[in-house]
Amino acid sequence: MSKQGIRQSTRQHRRREEQRRREEEQRRASRTRRITVVGIIAGVVLAAAFLVYFASRQSQSPANAAYPAVDTIACDQLEQTAFHIHAHLSIYIDGKPMPAPANTGIAPYRSCFYWLHTHANDGIIHIEAPSGRSFTLGNFLDIWENRFSQLGYPYQLDLTEGWQVYVNGKPFTGDFHTIPLKAHTLITLAYNSPGVRPDTSYNWNGL
Repeated sequence: MSKQGIRQSTRQHRRREEQRRREEEQRRASRTRRITVVGIIAGVVLAAAFLVYFASRQSQSPANAAYPAVDTIACDQLEQTAFHIHAHLSIYIDGKPMPAPANTGIAPYRSCFYWLHTHANDGIIHIEAPSGRSFTLGNFLDIWENRFSQLGYPYQLDLTEGWQVYVNGKPFTGDFHTIPLKAHTLITLAYNSPGVRPDTSYNWNGL
């Protein structure tokens, strides 16, 4: 083979080698891009899964483990505002007023709030839930007895006899635990207290 032919063959060989190197570099770059994209997608999926898991754990865990749900009524870290109404409860035992104490339904240091709670001993039951649903007087009494009995839960509230019960000033003859808590409901419970006048009005002061 002549020198010219040898040089031409060498150039062709170099061109083929260069072409192979470029193709290999393109393949490596393509693989790197695919791996990077897959890694980003996997990272996003894992992050989303973690957020969903964390949110689920947060929603399932009480704000204060010492105050789990009562009658499916949670003790949340903050007071709810989506559903917010008030009822009034007057209790008389042996002729003496026995109002539900302040902070019934509110954990110490305000670490959590049950959806049914009191702020003062004025008889107002605050009903603050994440959505509208039916609540009964029994729900509130269960919270008082099971989580806040140290505030002086009267054992008479567990008795079925000896009570005179009124709702909005009218006699109620059924189990008073089943009384629905609706906006501005007035409930009067009188145990061994003849002559007690039921509540027929209350100054709600805008509540």
